[in-house]
Amino acid sequence: MKSRYTSLFVTIFVMVFMYLPIVMLVSQSFNESRYGGKWMGFSLKWYEALFRDSAVINATVNTLVVAFAATVISTAVGTCAAWTLNKYRLSRLQSAHYVLVYAPMCVPDVLMGISLLLMFVSMRVDLGIATVILAHATFCLSFVTFTVLARLQDFDFNIIQAAQDLGAGNFRIFVKIVLPLLGPGIAAGAMMAFTLSMDDFVVTFFVGGPGSTTLPVKVYSMMKHGPPAIINALSVVFMALTFTVAIAGQFLTRKKF
Repeated sequence: MKSRYTSLFVTIFVMVFMYLPIVMLVSQSFNESRYGGKWMGFSLKWYEALFRDSAVINATVNTLVVAFAATVISTAVGTCAAWTLNKYRLSRLQSAHYVLVYAPMCVPDVLMGISLLLMFVSMRVDLGIATVILAHATFCLSFVTFTVLARLQDFDFNIIQAAQDLGAGNFRIFVKIVLPLLGPGIAAGAMMAFTLSMDDFVVTFFVGGPGSTTLPVKVYSMMKHGPPAIINALSVVFMALTFTVAIAGQFLTRKKF
């Protein structure tokens, strides 16, 4: 009985510790007060001010452009990498390949940001949207690869052999068999990459240039110079979008066909 109450207390404490700041953030975004701390009444004026801020809109556009581009690149390359790792998993070189794919997941963001910055500078590449997209695609690639690779563990390759025996070509096999069976895994990996790209601050801070400010970097800047209430409203919108994508990715990962 005592252990049951202890587990319940720990669970409640962890849930409150994790979600109370989010509840406070959402409530303060509707607070009439500019600086928060005291409830002055319900208001939507900070959301109105947010959607009238051209700098925030530009940062939102940059964030979506970077996220979509990085997602497309990492999903295409990551799916091919997962297929290759699964197909040739008995090769002796695969352990080295796994290390290369795992590396971006294990390397700290600060180290990755610095290393990518040094690479771009040494190659004399101008920092901007393109460098941010390449950097995001680099660390999103690993997550997509292992998400699709997990889906491939249950893939029955006998279906492909049966289709080949019936005269189906490679393109038809890909469209009719491979893509439908791997679709949920690919979609889940793409949504994970999209969420990671939208949330990234450290790597973007290092490799971003003029005109490539994303929402996380913009929030950091507004914390120093902007009204806190607008930051609350921006954080709520940003959080709602990322939560939606993350939940959809989890749903697709668990869905069975």
